[in-house]
Amino acid sequence: LAGALSLAGALPAGPPLLLDTAPPGGDALSHGRGLDCWEVRKHNSSEWCHFIRSNPDCQLDGGFLDYLNGVFCVFPPRLLPLAVTLYALWLLYLFIILGVTAEKFFCPNLSAISTNLKLSHNVAVFSLTSPLHGVTFLAFGNGAPDVFSAVVAFSDPRTAGLAIGAIFGAGVFVTTVVAGGIALVKPFTAASRPFLRDVIFYMAAVFLTFVVLYLGRIRLGEALGYLGLYVFYVLTVVLCTWIHRRQRGDGLAPPGPWEPEMPTDVEEPEPSGTNSGDYGEEYRPLLPSRETSLRILTTALSPLDYRKWRRKPWYWRLFKALKVPVELVLLLTVPVVDPDKDDLNWKRPLNCLHILTSPLLCVLTLKSGAYGLYQIQGVFPVWGLVTLVASALALIIFITTSNEEPPKYHCVFAFLGFLASAMWINAAATELVNILRTLGVIFQLSNTVLGLTLLAWGNSIGDTFSDLTMARQGYPRMAFSACFGGIIFNILVGVGLGCLLQMTSSHPLVKLEPDSPLVWVLAGALGLSLVFSFVTVPAQCFQLGKAYGICLIAYYLAFLCVALLTEFRVMHFS
Repeated sequence: LAGALSLAGALPAGPPLLLDTAPPGGDALSHGRGLDCWEVRKHNSSEWCHFIRSNPDCQLDGGFLDYLNGVFCVFPPRLLPLAVTLYALWLLYLFIILGVTAEKFFCPNLSAISTNLKLSHNVAVFSLTSPLHGVTFLAFGNGAPDVFSAVVAFSDPRTAGLAIGAIFGAGVFVTTVVAGGIALVKPFTAASRPFLRDVIFYMAAVFLTFVVLYLGRIRLGEALGYLGLYVFYVLTVVLCTWIHRRQRGDGLAPPGPWEPEMPTDVEEPEPSGTNSGDYGEEYRPLLPSRETSLRILTTALSPLDYRKWRRKPWYWRLFKALKVPVELVLLLTVPVVDPDKDDLNWKRPLNCLHILTSPLLCVLTLKSGAYGLYQIQGVFPVWGLVTLVASALALIIFITTSNEEPPKYHCVFAFLGFLASAMWINAAATELVNILRTLGVIFQLSNTVLGLTLLAWGNSIGDTFSDLTMARQGYPRMAFSACFGGIIFNILVGVGLGCLLQMTSSHPLVKLEPDSPLVWVLAGALGLSLVFSFVTVPAQCFQLGKAYGICLIAYYLAFLCVALLTEFRVMHFS
């Protein structure tokens, strides 16, 4: 139309006008390109796809799947419930992927690295590295899904509310529901000094976050302040442990909250031998037999223990069947070094295969494959170069090693496994954040409410089961200390590192603009719950019973009601 008018002389010659060519009724779309993406549901269903594809706010950064385009363009409007159901199931499966990766691959390799660095907590003689190991390596292992989700969410200003909601929401959930559940399951006497120390540091972290939310931005100084506060917390833990053990005079102390010796997995340990792994000790042959490389590979890639499978209930089998595909892919791509095994979990054919698959995984998941698919000089892709170099290295290692004895450099596989599992967690966290934002657009919910509910619950479910199991087994003090000690790492490192990685030389600050008044409700609820525990626990002489647990759970239910009423604008705050 602009060209025709220009040729007819009605318009002066010059650059063509950017007029909207949408069908009638689409004028709002042309003006809506600067609107929030969640306003797509305010338009007719026939305009959804055009709105999603033309609005820059609807473009998801990172990730392998475009969930918004899928639900509004691929599925017809009448099948929207089906799309939401599939997305919800995929969301649950992403939580399973995060949990399996962190529990069976990320944490074991992290423990192996700490052992190789002489930071193991299983030492006979006391060392200051014992608490240091717990508040750094163990905390990083346990909080990996939370931290990676926060880092991914902070990478995009549109999803920063997810990170704030998830970190604060998980804090409220763990310090009320989980802590209250422990008191209900097993009344106990809390450890006074570790509890007060952790609560004070956590309140300081919440206050710092409240300040940056009020200011609406995080500069380099504030981001480094988060990380510096965590370093100060680590030094305080080490110093308090040293003073406590000096006062005891015997050089040893009972395990503190940083040394959880109880296993967090209720499953039975896997067989530890490389030969005859499917048999118990009483069935082990008298004379050692040499297994072929093919049999070692097939045995190592089997995620099932058939003896355990036969005697487990149906619901365990169902959950295991859901985890088997994830575990099989992880076994193929992530090496695991186990210092507690005689052979350090050395599987020669599988570890040589890891030399190829792990680097490929890293380059193909970094920036959603953007670097891996990049072509050198426009001719040869990066993934092809990685394949050639890794294949040659794997062949050399296979020739120069044996099946029976691990090489001296086997500890390097722990670092490789740590990197590969971290890339898996990062990729799953990216998909998790994107699908949560998509669900927020579909249901017109803010990122904050999605963070404090779905993301916080999903990331906290593992800690909930492990802490309650630990309490039932007779270790409620340890479980209660983990409630307040573990989440300090999540908020300080999650916010600090997430914002620090987003800063560049051209953008030296991160804007934090609350997308709803719910952020202030969330921050106030977390601060109030910490103050409640800080006052009531010493008032009870640190003897926590069922009344304390009921009060905490009732507090969380009241908070959840207020949060949802605020989200749906039933309650208004100025």
